[in-house]
Amino acid sequence: MHDGSFDIGLADEAATRQLGEDLALALRPGDLVRLEGDLGAGKTTLARALVRAMAGDPDLEVPSPTFTLVQSYELRIPVHHLDLYRLGTADEIDELGVEEMAASGIVLVEWPERAADRLPPAALTLRLEHEGEGRRAQIAGAAPALARLARSRAVRAFLAGAGWGDATRRFMFGDASTRAYEIVEKAGTRRVLMNAPRQPDGPIIRDGKPYSQIAHLAEDVLPFVAIGEVLKGAGFAAPEILAVDIEAGLLLVEHLGTGNFLADDGSPVAERYAEAGRLLAALHGQVWPQTITTSQGVVHRVPAYDRGAMTIEVELLTDWYMPYTTGRPVSAEAKAAYVAAWNRVFDRLETAEKSLVLRDYHSPNIVWRDERQGLDRLGLVDFQDAMIGPAAYDLASLAMDARVTVPPQMERATIEAYAEARTAVGAFDRAGFDAAYAIMAAQRNAKILGIFVRLDRRDGKPAYLKHLPRIRAYFARALAHPALEPVAAFCRDAGLLDHATP
Repeated sequence: MHDGSFDIGLADEAATRQLGEDLALALRPGDLVRLEGDLGAGKTTLARALVRAMAGDPDLEVPSPTFTLVQSYELRIPVHHLDLYRLGTADEIDELGVEEMAASGIVLVEWPERAADRLPPAALTLRLEHEGEGRRAQIAGAAPALARLARSRAVRAFLAGAGWGDATRRFMFGDASTRAYEIVEKAGTRRVLMNAPRQPDGPIIRDGKPYSQIAHLAEDVLPFVAIGEVLKGAGFAAPEILAVDIEAGLLLVEHLGTGNFLADDGSPVAERYAEAGRLLAALHGQVWPQTITTSQGVVHRVPAYDRGAMTIEVELLTDWYMPYTTGRPVSAEAKAAYVAAWNRVFDRLETAEKSLVLRDYHSPNIVWRDERQGLDRLGLVDFQDAMIGPAAYDLASLAMDARVTVPPQMERATIEAYAEARTAVGAFDRAGFDAAYAIMAAQRNAKILGIFVRLDRRDGKPAYLKHLPRIRAYFARALAHPALEPVAAFCRDAGLLDHATP
């Protein structure tokens, strides 16, 4: 049974290939797609374009599985291409293991009617029919899959409005939020497409607000536009914004490069971290506006990284991480003691230096541009959740990189590079900064321990669990500072530090 349908006109074979590309960016593991239509209707052309887009390889050989019945591709998402034209009887479909294929991959089925009722339910059915010199695709399916495809087509329309409608689209990455990124390319020029639809607010959890509002998370792309413009105006290498639809949550931005902070063996490169520390010193030497009017005339007010936001974030540890480690919920009394300990620590931040806090300033979000100089050497690509708060937060995010193990000596070298740059241009309260650094490092890692468990348990993203040992070690390392003693005492009593090596 289908929940809805729509048609797409396909003027030529290029339009059919483009539909395959758009479809590749809409499908998810578990989706089965029925491709219906007469001989020569374009089913194989569509399937071939989809596989190539998923592979990120326009020249990938994608043979028709007419004789083999199944051709499988181990890609970002496994794709299984079935052609049932030569299927002997419907009973043979049971031997192919289609349900197993669909368990973790995408299944494309040409001539699905040959299988009678032996196929699992389809997420989408695309029927291709001749229409003049071209084709028409009649698309039906379940509401979630149709919505994903409609969103992908909306992205294509946005690109067309920016003069990039004929560009190739390739999945770049998705992050821990609901945002997704694509590389779009035409005539050898690359851009980045940010796909960040406005998300509905979650349940009210405190003071009449959902978590996202308490933690001041970006709810649309306006903060990215606003912060990006002021960063670029101050001489930092934020991407130029080439096209924007704030309401739709779509941005087309400059591609800053592909260089990262890691050596060929995957280890962190000390000088690159030090350079990123020096950039933060330059950033903290600026005075940043709290109200920004963008070039589109839209006003964004940069929120404060206040006690409420910090507290709701550290509570992720008691809400998610501790139950994950113990197998039982945290009592109300223990949670109250934990929050009280943090509030004693947060009192130390009242006099801490404040600046623009980008919030996820670590290796995946900084582009190393070896051929550039000065501030232009480091491209900044993730700052939509920026706030005004303790300046030390971003240095802690960098020097205790959540995705890469930074050894203590490299952490110290990164801090020293920052401190030397600050001292070179004026007075710098090193002791006060060191205390704030330890507090924000512990706060951030407490939050991340909870987030990574939540990503597994709530969002079905278990890959983040592999980072937990690193984050535990960082957390223990930060708690060693005397400013964290109230929280450290709670963690010792709760056994949270038993298996963490600083």
